[in-house]
Amino acid sequence: MMDPTTDNAGLTEAAGDPRASLEALRAEIAKAVVGQDPAVTGLVVALLCRGHVLLEGVPGVAKTLLVRALASALELDTKRVQFTPDLMPSDVTGSLVYDTRSAEFSFQPGPVFTNLLLADEINRTPPKTQSSLLEAMEERQVTVDGTPRPLPEPFLVAATQNPVEYEGTYPLPEAQLDRFLLKLTIPLPSRENEIDVLTRHASGFDPRDLRAAGIRPVAGPADLEAARVAVAATTVSPEITAYVVDICRATRESPSLTMGVSPRGATALLSTARAWAWLTGRDYVIPDDVKALALPTLRHRVQLRPEAEMEGVTADSVINAVLAHVPVPR
Repeated sequence: MMDPTTDNAGLTEAAGDPRASLEALRAEIAKAVVGQDPAVTGLVVALLCRGHVLLEGVPGVAKTLLVRALASALELDTKRVQFTPDLMPSDVTGSLVYDTRSAEFSFQPGPVFTNLLLADEINRTPPKTQSSLLEAMEERQVTVDGTPRPLPEPFLVAATQNPVEYEGTYPLPEAQLDRFLLKLTIPLPSRENEIDVLTRHASGFDPRDLRAAGIRPVAGPADLEAARVAVAATTVSPEITAYVVDICRATRESPSLTMGVSPRGATALLSTARAWAWLTGRDYVIPDDVKALALPTLRHRVQLRPEAEMEGVTADSVINAVLAHVPVPR
């Protein structure tokens, strides 16, 4: 992504330019989160595509802080749910509550009724509660007692999860994984970035007080809507469409996989490539856009064979091998 303008004059100019407004997010979020530009970019791409994001990383790498900072910089309403083994579906979606004064049941909305839902450690809760998010993520509504209730717009689920080998985790069902547009891995910081983090904390930085950190809104729902219209107008040639299809079909033929990328995954890759092309300043998609988003869009949509996993093969390595062998359109 291009370097955003961070001075006041630049932000004033960005007000009428949705691309510039979204570019400014990087500088704003960097006031609280160090060295996570790829994750910031992925979250913006998901918002542009009306998708959801799965953030994976060990505890303590600022996954939660990243989502909170994004919501503050975009002036979006956000709520957080800590997923635990005893969490019930109604704790997420809401429930009917009996009102003694009116002698009627009324709906009490759950935390899912927000713009940006932070589902923290989603794989620490049983599948029944995980599945309570499926309707919200796919249909953007919640049905309680037979009545569908639409969710606010924009709506994005940013779910964090610990690596599956951690104690007390439940693997997410394939059907739910497929509902996430992107799976972003949050790595441990470099030595320089970790020094920067500790220096900030020593200087009084409080991750619970983003306003004190200087984070202010640099974009909003209107910018997102204008950006989505522009992304939808981004040109995709027949050659690029065929390239996306060839990549996804190649995963289905990989000897290392028991399950390749579905047509839904192919559609997702085309959408994220368009969003990335628009963010980088073009109104057409090139093969490099597809390659740039292939890993985060596809890595959670494939399933490794047990024998391949024992040999150290990873989803990322399989997808990289596919990218290396599928002919690139000229």
